[in-house]
Amino acid sequence: MFKKYKLRFDIWGALLFLIIMIPNFIWFAVPAPNDILRQESITPIVDTIGSVCQIIFVAALCIVINKERDSIRISPLLISSAVCIGLYFLGWVLYYNGIVNPMVIIYLTLPPCVAFILFALDRKNFIALIPAACFTICHLIYGIANFIL
Repeated sequence: MFKKYKLRFDIWGALLFLIIMIPNFIWFAVPAPNDILRQESITPIVDTIGSVCQIIFVAALCIVINKERDSIRISPLLISSAVCIGLYFLGWVLYYNGIVNPMVIIYLTLPPCVAFILFALDRKNFIALIPAACFTICHLIYGIANFIL
């Protein structure tokens, strides 16, 4: 399985990560009204596991390339990934407009994870899928346990 892969920088994986991180960079610098995301988490172990998985899958998306992948092009998976990014950005717009409800929390939690998974599938980067799936589960547990329940 690993014979299909090579280590090389993938600008598209890095670009996806940076695009998804834009709202986070803004949030770090400019607090939102009713900023519940700054409260201390009640799921520190899950958060740590999620952070480790995030580092692994982002690294895999950025430096592991499947030799059998197609060149980057518009595909249903990439379009779906872009839709997920749009939903994620919508979640941040709602959040910065003071709207904090379960749907906004889900918009801030699930779509970015699904965008990464869809991108990994499109790029045939199956090495990134397992840590991305683990991160998604941890991110959902964090969002639901801390802000919905």
